Amino acid sequence: MADGLRLADAVNETCPWSGKPISADSLTVYKGAVVGFCNPGCRDKFEKATTAFDSALQGKQD
Repeated sequence: MADGLRLADAVNETCPWSGKPISADSLTVYKGAVVGFCNPGCRDKFEKATTAFDSALQGKQD
């Protein structure tokens, strides 16, 4: 989690993976927006997936 992220700033209220409410210890920033997840495991799964897709897309643009 990046320091200083606030639950109130998240663009979502429920975890996109589980559908459960988001948690203050499971926030990240994606494309300039605070995105929340129900637990750090879901957050980390999202970061891993988006990093892989962003890298793949970048490779296609080069």
